[in-house]
Amino acid sequence: MKKYNRTLLAAAFIAALGVTGCGSDGSDGADGAAGAAGTDGATGSDGTSAGLTVTTVENAYDFNLQLAPTDIVVVGSDPFNVKFTVSGKGTGNADVPYSGLEKVALYVTSQSANTTDTGAPMLWTNHALANDFGSSMYCTLTGTATARGGAVVNACTLVEDATNPGTYIGTWAHDGNAPVVLASGDANDLVRVFIRAYDVTMADGTAVSDKILSTPVDFIPATGELAVSAKDSVSNAACIKCHSPMEGYADTDMRIANIGAHHNYQKVENCVACHNPAYAGGQDDPDVGFNVNFNAMIHTIHMGKELAQWQGLEGEAKEMWGEVGFPAESTECTVCHDNGTQWNDNVYAEACVSCHLTVNFETGENHKGIVPSSDAVCSGCHGAGSLSPIQAHSVDRRDVFENGLVLDVVSANVAADVLTVVIDVKLNGVVAVDGTDLTQYLNKAKSGDDILIGTLDSNGDYLRGLSINTASNPEMFIVQGGKLTLAKTLTANQLDGKTLSVSSEMNMCGNTTTHKVVVNTMLTSGAGTDTGACDVAAPANIVTKFFMFDTVAATGVLTEANLRFVSPALTAYSSPTQVGNDRTTADEMKCNACHDNLAHVKSPNHGVTNFTQCADCHNNNYAGSYHADVYKQSGVDATGEPTFAVIPGLEYYNRDLATVAHRFHSGLFAGSTGAGIYLGTDDELVNYPATKTNCQACHKDENAAGDAMAFFSGTGTLTSGRTAIEVDDNQFDGVPGEFISPVAEACRSCHAHSGAAALAHFKSNGATVFGDNVTTAAGVPIESCATCHAEGKTYGLDKVHSGAAH
Repeated sequence: MKKYNRTLLAAAFIAALGVTGCGSDGSDGADGAAGAAGTDGATGSDGTSAGLTVTTVENAYDFNLQLAPTDIVVVGSDPFNVKFTVSGKGTGNADVPYSGLEKVALYVTSQSANTTDTGAPMLWTNHALANDFGSSMYCTLTGTATARGGAVVNACTLVEDATNPGTYIGTWAHDGNAPVVLASGDANDLVRVFIRAYDVTMADGTAVSDKILSTPVDFIPATGELAVSAKDSVSNAACIKCHSPMEGYADTDMRIANIGAHHNYQKVENCVACHNPAYAGGQDDPDVGFNVNFNAMIHTIHMGKELAQWQGLEGEAKEMWGEVGFPAESTECTVCHDNGTQWNDNVYAEACVSCHLTVNFETGENHKGIVPSSDAVCSGCHGAGSLSPIQAHSVDRRDVFENGLVLDVVSANVAADVLTVVIDVKLNGVVAVDGTDLTQYLNKAKSGDDILIGTLDSNGDYLRGLSINTASNPEMFIVQGGKLTLAKTLTANQLDGKTLSVSSEMNMCGNTTTHKVVVNTMLTSGAGTDTGACDVAAPANIVTKFFMFDTVAATGVLTEANLRFVSPALTAYSSPTQVGNDRTTADEMKCNACHDNLAHVKSPNHGVTNFTQCADCHNNNYAGSYHADVYKQSGVDATGEPTFAVIPGLEYYNRDLATVAHRFHSGLFAGSTGAGIYLGTDDELVNYPATKTNCQACHKDENAAGDAMAFFSGTGTLTSGRTAIEVDDNQFDGVPGEFISPVAEACRSCHAHSGAAALAHFKSNGATVFGDNVTTAAGVPIESCATCHAEGKTYGLDKVHSGAAH
């Protein structure tokens, strides 16, 4: 490493003051003799003045590389040049020059108008690829570098400015111009440049985790002005919604934490440097099975599972992405396309066939026999109207059906041990007419499409058992006077002193052509399945209502005097744990950021949109689990499909929402086919897009008071108030189950803490688990987990499960 010496300047102040007497300063004395030379200032290990530069960083985000457009020559006939500065963190976390950088790679692309009638209107050109050099160009101290294959290649020569440490200049000393210079490029086109730094270490000499990448710079070479790409229809923020943010970077420099390819290039802008038409090989190579151009490849990746099942995905694409399931609805283009309307306005075959694999534009197969002469004619049919991408894919179709079936719970009364619930009904925006039979509009003929009615226990968790089923009580779902009147027989004083909750999971037959909830004609014919008119399951729009029955009402009759009718804010009494209040640590909005909507997650069997409805089944009072066993991948079969086997000794016996959500997202819910997210043969997590330790991907950042959300209360119990979970190894057998401690079960429901060692740790710190035969909730002790793992502790969840990867 080349060293630079920098001598500190010392100022010597030599003054002599002769005092001759009181009241007079006298005349100045003569200058004294020069003193001895002082010692040199302290220097750092690299020869620079101590504290003025750094040669290591502790985090990738502390390495700050800045590029200015006026310091870059990569278009035309002028000699290549690049100049950039790098800083790190010095004493007091101050930004100081980073000295001693020895190797970088330069990525350069241009964006130009497509002059042909094939492909996107604007195209990326990678300069190095256009010059048959590779995807990037190295810069080193020697002007040569060893490429990944081991060959020695020419590189630009990197020099650190001796008078300005941390400032680096790259020039080309070999024949011709540098390979990142596009001689035929237009200086008025947008150019994108970013730099990757190599061999950056921490103070202990180990490499910094994550790639060290500069923020890409988009500019116009002719003017040196910064510019905005016309092609970036997907923002980094859209990817981060599922893939987690990288820690430490500002909102203006958002980076994606968890993309496995090439060990993560962090930004959409980085990916297109290589994944552009220079590498594009078309969609129809059976050995590859995908087009590496970014627009097409991203479609194929995120549709992998569906394409493998229904459209014959082949080759490497099937091997790599055949199990990838898109967490949102595959037709909801704007889940990713959040940065303009190019995706809808620019219609061309390459983007379409990356999802529509069975369409053959050369023969017209699966395209109604139409053989387009070029991409230029596509907009004739697909430029607007019902065949435009936004309408053909029914984008935002859930929003269309928000008012398809609106249920408004207006009252709940008890008389003679009969609960009567009255619900106002609107169908497709108007009051439902008398005689309307809502069972005929159901998306599925399924037991469970009903009105959810239950009570809340003293901890605010749900006790199910009062729901009214459409299959068993069809006569109650016929509208009269614009209302449903539902009745449920109770035992004596069953609701005294309790809080009643009323919601729905009715899932209706929606038609995206009419944008209405419609009669399911297949149900009326007795077939019991969906019809083509039922192309979306539309959940009823309902706000869960709560009613408290005070014990002062001796007859159990609800009157104005003893009714407290409240909204989901539940300010009138101790807030339940599952209704989106400050005791619920999970955040529905964060679920929807990745899934787009909860209706999709549980469709078509359950018409639910919020945790309140989910908790009717998924609560810690509803013992048992339909998925007690846990499977992991055991290998592959003769066709290359993964096979699965039970993990011995690992079982779950409850369906509490926290348990099942953790299990599903950590790969412990997969069945014998590995559906969804699962564990691979080496226990790697397959198909979960976020960083595994990123709790904030699902949990709230703040509580209702605006304070940081904590998992533990000040007493060592959970913020949610949950103190016990009921479990049962014999599902629904009527025999009371055991009770286990909630913190241990929440932790055990993630794969990293599901083993025998973790279980022993839980038990040694006060946890009870299945098999301890604790038969009452009161018998479950308070776990001591908060002693070490509460927020702010040395091993607090806020530290060991940080908000994002880094």
